[in-house]
Amino acid sequence: MSPISDLEFFAILAKHPSLREAAQQLGITPPAVSKRLNAVERRLGVRLLNRTTRRASLTPEGETYLLEGARVLEELEALERKVAGARAVPRGTLRVVATFGFGRRFISPALSAFALSFPEVEVQLTLTDRPVNLIEQGFDLQIRLGELPDSTLTARLLAHNRRVLGAANAYLARHGHPATPRELAQHACLFIQENNETFGTWHLKSGGHAETVKVRGPLASNDGECVVNWALDGHGILMRSLWEIRPFMQSGRLAPVLPKWDLPPADIYAVFPTRNYLSAKTRALVDFLLERFEPHRRHRDGNW
Repeated sequence: MSPISDLEFFAILAKHPSLREAAQQLGITPPAVSKRLNAVERRLGVRLLNRTTRRASLTPEGETYLLEGARVLEELEALERKVAGARAVPRGTLRVVATFGFGRRFISPALSAFALSFPEVEVQLTLTDRPVNLIEQGFDLQIRLGELPDSTLTARLLAHNRRVLGAANAYLARHGHPATPRELAQHACLFIQENNETFGTWHLKSGGHAETVKVRGPLASNDGECVVNWALDGHGILMRSLWEIRPFMQSGRLAPVLPKWDLPPADIYAVFPTRNYLSAKTRALVDFLLERFEPHRRHRDGNW
């Protein structure tokens, strides 16, 4: 095996908590992974991983090999793209991460269509509502709602979107419409834990005035669909993205609450690590998604 292939092999190992999980991605047996890792360590004369039957962790030498190796691999990939130029064909594995709700409804169908157009690209889609570090976790692309948190990342706007407050008419008939954000504290509110947002805390703005309200309610979940269904059943006021609840507002099943107040940004972005040269596979997917979501960039609310 060449030093370059050893670097690629070790980069895959480092992304997984155990050799068994790395073996599953590589399509080989755990003993074969262990045998090759031993060979790399013998060639280098150092131990790269501390491993047990269940977990593996990087040694200081392993951390150096991984970080410096990633730089070497990135420079090699950039060199090959520069030489190949526009003739580079998108190919290889593309790891994409998105939130559960938007990922299921919009990104999964988009990737299905993308796979038909780019058969040499193998796409792996991960759905999670937990915070993601693209570089550390080895993702090529993230579909993210809201502001860009990291200046080392590049973001392309896919679609306009905004968050809104809403409730069933039956609930509002019983409890009335809140006239100010502070009155939300007296209402039953339905909320979820998303990314790093403080659980049960809502932020609203109107012009130059901002309000932060601690809300409570009878029901909470880490899944947006559950919260929407509870709101439809009349359990309280919810905060959700317009792409998710616009049909219910258009049909009258949900009514807007505090419509003159703005909520935290929720535009939808394709986010990827900032590099001098973007890989052909990532560029192809970004361009594909930009074209697919173009109708949702024509209006500020996304025209969902």
